[in-house]
Amino acid sequence: MKDKTYLLFDLDGTLTDPFIGITRSVQHALKYYGIIENDLSRLAPLIGPPLIDSFRETYHFSEEQAEEAVSYYREYFAERGWRENKVYPGIPELLKHLQEAGHKLYVATSKPTPFAEKILDHFNLSRYFERIEGASLDHTRMRKTEVMRYLLTQAGISEKGQTVMIGDRKFDVAGAHEIGVECIGVLYGYGSREELVSAGADYIVPTVDALSALFR
Repeated sequence: MKDKTYLLFDLDGTLTDPFIGITRSVQHALKYYGIIENDLSRLAPLIGPPLIDSFRETYHFSEEQAEEAVSYYREYFAERGWRENKVYPGIPELLKHLQEAGHKLYVATSKPTPFAEKILDHFNLSRYFERIEGASLDHTRMRKTEVMRYLLTQAGISEKGQTVMIGDRKFDVAGAHEIGVECIGVLYGYGSREELVSAGADYIVPTVDALSALFR
């Protein structure tokens, strides 16, 4: 991995653990539809994929309902949810090492860009990244493939052989392969080994330390 110049990181489940903030935001949104879910662990599968898809597929919402539910979700997330987050141990040290070693670091997330920037600023991690790109608030750029393609265009990255995506879910793997780059799947987030293997991850690592070791 030392030959990879451009490192694209997912945010949720890769750099930070968003469990409380995301699940409480989903819980808040579902109440508007009379759906009461007190067990936050049951909402964990919604971490990663675009929320519109999750509301449609998990709760069988119509397109209109799903978009409305995302608005309710953001009510809570914009006020409190973004702060109910924590950085995985070892991530600041990893990013510092990679930056000092000459790698160019980027964030490609399905979370809307303004929220991603706010979270990374809050944890003093923004300084390690050349660009932070996420979904658009109007849903015109939502899926991981779209976010990654947009990032490469905006950053002027054309050397796909020197680029790798790092994420914890099948969406990261699929998006990376669709735009022609390799993907490292991490197991300390929200995707299982089975999910990442099935998606065709090029590398799989269990811990932040193991991820760091790939670049030494």
